[in-house]
Amino acid sequence: QVQLVESGGGLVQAGGSLRLSCAASGSIFIDNSMGWYRQAPGKQRELVAIITDGGTTNYADSVKGRFTLSRDTSKNTVYLQMNSLKPEDTAVYYCYFATTTSLLRRRYEYWGQGTQVTVSS
Repeated sequence: QVQLVESGGGLVQAGGSLRLSCAASGSIFIDNSMGWYRQAPGKQRELVAIITDGGTTNYADSVKGRFTLSRDTSKNTVYLQMNSLKPEDTAVYYCYFATTTSLLRRRYEYWGQGTQVTVSS
């Protein structure tokens, strides 16, 4: 089992900034991926940004140039710096973590409880 502890989020005006953080602990193996998804009311959950163990980072097109995902591997923590926020960024943001067992190569995925980000116009 992996536990994810999220922090950050809140209410901000359009053009403002917020930072989310997520720390993972527990049974962490290899080939890990960690990042953030979001889900707005009435919409499907979508990828925001994710980083792999190798350092490859992928962003949703809608956040490129505005959001930055970084990590502290010593703490198994990722940070999502969100700048130039727009009302359409309003959603519940969920931390995501995936890990693979080294022996049987089983992939496990975990989700945080979610944190609300609201951007007012």
